[in-house]
Amino acid sequence: MTIVIAEGRGVRVSRSSTPSRERIVVGAADMISRRGLSATSIRETAKHAQAPLGSTYHCFPEGKQQPASEAVRHTGDRMARSLRKELGAGPAAGLDAFLALWWEIVVDTDFHAGCPVLAVAVEEPPADEVPPALAAAAEVFELWEGLLADSLRAHGAEAGRAAQIATLVVAAVEGAVAMCRAKRGTDPLDRTAARLRALIADAIGD
Repeated sequence: MTIVIAEGRGVRVSRSSTPSRERIVVGAADMISRRGLSATSIRETAKHAQAPLGSTYHCFPEGKQQPASEAVRHTGDRMARSLRKELGAGPAAGLDAFLALWWEIVVDTDFHAGCPVLAVAVEEPPADEVPPALAAAAEVFELWEGLLADSLRAHGAEAGRAAQIATLVVAAVEGAVAMCRAKRGTDPLDRTAARLRALIADAIGD
């Protein structure tokens, strides 16, 4: 099975081995990362994922918030798996893995795709309502922050400072990804990386 969040102008999936629901979720993540949630309809998501429209409505009867929420969590889990793997070597290694994943996405898509989690987070929600996709975005940001903060504490950073740095890492990288798309270049990520590495080294005494 081959699944890529974003590649070139579309999602590459193996139709023969990837379940329809999974194709749709991956397709939704890619579309949201490019167009935002408002411009991502069920019909367009099905087309983008090369999934039957009927199957898409069957899998997601609650409307586009449902695949959007799963797309956000899919992205969150993918990043979290990489973070957990690399954080074993320390917070600097985790930071590098986090940066590398986003650098690859923006470059491989020629700066057309960004972060679907951020894309959902910046959409204006209905009054007096927290949509499921927005709630999922909050959970993903907290997950990433928690993993980074835990690693920083484990490597000697004071608890309060670890939490502050973890939030700064996620916020800075997410903002840098958006800037890379606007500027069509990787300088924002590269400059952010250098500053964050220095901050982490200082926090853990390296």
